Amino acid sequence: MTGSIRHLYFHIPFCPKLCPYCSFYVETGSQNKNAAFIDALLADVRRAGEEYDLRPKTIYFGGGTPSALREEQLERLLGGLRELLDFSEVEEVSLEANPATVKPSKARLLQAHGVTRVSLGVQSWDDALLKTLGRVHTAATAEETYHTLREAGIPAVNLDLMFSVPGQTAAQWHATLAKTIALGPDHISTYCLTYEEDTEYFRKLTGGTFVQDIEHDAQLFEDTMATLAAAGFEQYEISNHARPGCESRHNRAYWLGADYLGFGPSAYSTVGLRRWEAVRDTAEYTRRALAGERTSETREELTEPQRIGEIAAFRIRMSDGIPRAELAPWAEDLAKFEKLGLLENHGANLRLTTHGKMLADSVAEIFVA
Repeated sequence: MTGSIRHLYFHIPFCPKLCPYCSFYVETGSQNKNAAFIDALLADVRRAGEEYDLRPKTIYFGGGTPSALREEQLERLLGGLRELLDFSEVEEVSLEANPATVKPSKARLLQAHGVTRVSLGVQSWDDALLKTLGRVHTAATAEETYHTLREAGIPAVNLDLMFSVPGQTAAQWHATLAKTIALGPDHISTYCLTYEEDTEYFRKLTGGTFVQDIEHDAQLFEDTMATLAAAGFEQYEISNHARPGCESRHNRAYWLGADYLGFGPSAYSTVGLRRWEAVRDTAEYTRRALAGERTSETREELTEPQRIGEIAAFRIRMSDGIPRAELAPWAEDLAKFEKLGLLENHGANLRLTTHGKMLADSVAEIFVA
């Protein structure tokens, strides 16, 4: 045993449809492939348990679309993990879901197997924009699914939203925020659409079909912060707003630099100064895991300054900020940002101002340059 691991991530790469803006490793899956993949995940956890003391506090199922798994597959995965792991200290089990893939029986199964938090990928309450985004659900389906999760007794529900969608007006975004607030979720994640390389959307941007308006994006972000704050949500991280006590514990641990293990194709793991990525191929990942082999494809040895800088780049995006005492290596650059009004004192910490949040990536760059 070489350490105690408290946070586990599972990448479920299967999706009903590949979205044109998504750059994650995903694929459409067959049911036979899914079944073998579940066995591979469990085998990989079993092997990891021989090397690490796995005592999870948080478990996160991302993707892809974890909720696209059939009920018997989810039962096999969630039940199998309970046989392999000690759940006595687990505080949060999160699962990402597509509204088109959650029926009442599946929601009840998730609740029965200890899922405490579901992140529902709504993106918009406007059907025309959902079509633009290539989503397989409608606004009505998303609302029905939200109520289904509540009725099943899922303790916390997050609604994922996206702004600056091509063709989206400020009025449409404001209506989406108002509708979301009225539903009463525990947590709201709001993401500005980014044009990632090797996506259909990036090709349309570079080809001139789509045009990015930075000022429009900034105004929508500013409106988002003000609207959700007025509704009682704390912006505890640039893109994440929560009711008091409803922050994502898994994501907070990740941003604060905790060790974690990732399972599934393309999943990253970071333990101390070691980082590795699992092979980005579901079939090969499955083969290796079932054979009891290591599933990692790339490995990296970080330096202490690199790791400290990475963590600082995440933490500066959080509302708590970072203790000044930890920022000495970047004091000169940070002083310039303070003069520009991008940073402010928060007790003994330094954090982004409202204006600074709009330029958070520029500030974070100094830590990883």
